[in-house]
Parts: sequence; structure tokens; C-alpha cells
Amino acid sequence: MAALARKTLIYEWRKFLPAALAVAFSGLLLLMMTALMLGIFSSAGVYVSRSGGDLWAGYPGTQSVELGRPIPRDTEMWLRMDPAVAQVEPFQWLDGDWRGPVERGGVSVFVSGISPDADGMMFAHVLGARERALLVEPGSVIVDAADVDKLGVGIGDTATLNGRHVKIIAAVPGLRALGGVNIVTSLATAHWLNTDAADRDKVAYYIVRLQPGADVEAARDRLTLLGAAHRFAVWTSERFAYNAASYWMFETGAGLGFVFLAVIVLVVGVVITSQTLFAAVASAVREYAMLNALGAGLSALRRVILEQAFWVGMVGVAIGSALSIAIMLLAAGQDVPIVFNALAAVSCAVLVMSIALISGLLAAGVINHLEPANLLR
Repeated sequence: MAALARKTLIYEWRKFLPAALAVAFSGLLLLMMTALMLGIFSSAGVYVSRSGGDLWAGYPGTQSVELGRPIPRDTEMWLRMDPAVAQVEPFQWLDGDWRGPVERGGVSVFVSGISPDADGMMFAHVLGARERALLVEPGSVIVDAADVDKLGVGIGDTATLNGRHVKIIAAVPGLRALGGVNIVTSLATAHWLNTDAADRDKVAYYIVRLQPGADVEAARDRLTLLGAAHRFAVWTSERFAYNAASYWMFETGAGLGFVFLAVIVLVVGVVITSQTLFAAVASAVREYAMLNALGAGLSALRRVILEQAFWVGMVGVAIGSALSIAIMLLAAGQDVPIVFNALAAVSCAVLVMSIALISGLLAAGVINHLEPANLLR
């Protein structure tokens, strides 16, 4: 019966092609939604994922970077006292009001004050020593290359940020953040741009690099106990990035919208695919009746239909994967935030195969009332 299922698919491929395409486009939608969801929400942790360091220290209870609040000035001293700590670097985060050309109006931005030193940890995976050295100039800022048009300025142009004149000295990819435009500047310039005089000398975070071979979890636990007494909290870099993505995904409700849309895609895929498979099986009902008359049981015939559904699903996954790769390459060239990993790929493949197999089970209902006597009509 297994050979029969495959031979039928090959011989009558035109009947099963619409089902395979339905599965393929269902898979394409699921893959693209997953890649976009991961890409969009992972950008919430861009401050952490594009930076070096092993630990982050910030205000207790902070769920995402942009929700940070100033922490005590002596936090850096308490962090440096731990024997496993090799380097501590402050990171200032501010809300900003960007004023470019008159026709553009104002733009709400995020200001990231970082160390301009060559060995700086903040945005270490994006900014090189040359870009950092440029930030030494007072009032200089770096923006993401994809946000240049949005800000209405080019490299070398000036604009107003929080009422101060700043100069765009570079535009690099990889700085885009979720929820707004990210403006990178030096710590000194960030303090100058801070409109809150009471917190001008405080920062929102400290990034910590540990000694080579140090136990990250043990250091985090020690500093967490210390921070409880001095009003700061400590997270590993991985945990802080995960917290930021989870906050935007679940706490804001945006992630639930993606999940709801995925369920809709799944249901629509099952309905369309089952109908196309139903039509393919119904067109061969006389052949199934003949096999039943020759002694083939209904359970064996159902297995034939399910195997056909399985191979339809495999072909659909292959077509959907090829289309997804092409679209993701196109999106990457247009600065669309797309992230994909092996777990997401396997999950989408399982869902797509589920669509095919559920559709096969529904289509198998056609043969439940086979009457070999119909062959005589």
C-alpha cells in the first residue's frame, strides 16, 4: 500500500499539486511570521545582544532596557569590589526629542551614552575603535544606517536633541531598537543632553566583564545579595536580553497578536488543504471501491490516504522553505528585522506537517461509506 500511495502521487501529481501549494503557503506564512516576531522582539534586547560583558546591573525590577531608572552612584564601587570582576562600564539611557528639518517635525528617540574607549563593552559588536574615537568630540552622535532617512539628516549634518545641537558623525547598521530610534553618543555628551538636573550624574546601568574563567552564575549571585542592600539588581547578559524580549512579547500584548494570527493561519491551512485533498480522494473513489472489492480493508486504504497527505506535506515544506529563504534574503537587504533559528524551523515544520496530516485524516472520511456495488453502475 505504501508503494501505491507514492505511485498515485507521481502519476496523478496534478490532482495533489494544489494541496501541496496550500501546505507550502501555509508554511511560508508561519515561517515569515515567526521570523518577523523573533526579529522584532529580539531588537528589544539589542542593547545587550550587541554588547560585550557578562553581567548587567540596574534598577531592581527592570524588565526591559528602556524601562531603566538611575541607580546610586556608588554602584560601580560595589561592583568593582568583587574579586571576579575585571571591568565595569557605565551605560546611560535617556529619552530624547529629536528635531531635524522643519518638514520632518520631531522624532522621539532613545539616547545611549557609552564609553568611547577602544575597549568599551557597550555596542562592542557594532562599533569599532574608529567609530568610538569619533564620539570623543562633544555633541557627536552615531545613528543606525536604516534610520537616517527617518531622522531627515545625513552624515555631517546637525540637528537638535533635547534642545542641544548635535552632529551626526557616522551611521552604522545594527543599532536599531524596538520602539524608537537609537542615538548613540559618549557618556559626557549624554550627561550634557540629560534634562533632569537631579539625575545628571547618575546612570541607568553598569556592564560588568568578569575575569577569564570566572563563574558567571556565582558572581551574579554574590552581587545580587550585595545589590539588595544597596538598591541595585544584577542579571546575566543572556537573562536580561531574554527579559526584554519577553516583556515586549507578552506584557505589551503584541506577542499575543502574533500567536492569534498563527492560529488563524493554522486553521485556514487545514481547511484549504483538507478540501483540496478531499477533492483528490473523491476523484479516485471508484478506484478505492475496486480495491475494497478486491479485499483491501478500509484501514489499509486510510493509510494510503494518510501517506499521500504525508508526502504532500513534505513537498509543501520543501517548497515553503525555498520561498522563505528567498524572501528572507530579500528582507535582509531591506533592513527588515528577521531572526530565525533551528528551534523555530523545526517547530514550523512540525506545524506544517500537522496541517497536512490533519487534512489527510479529514479527507479519509470520503471512503468511510465505500460501496463496491457502485462499480456496476
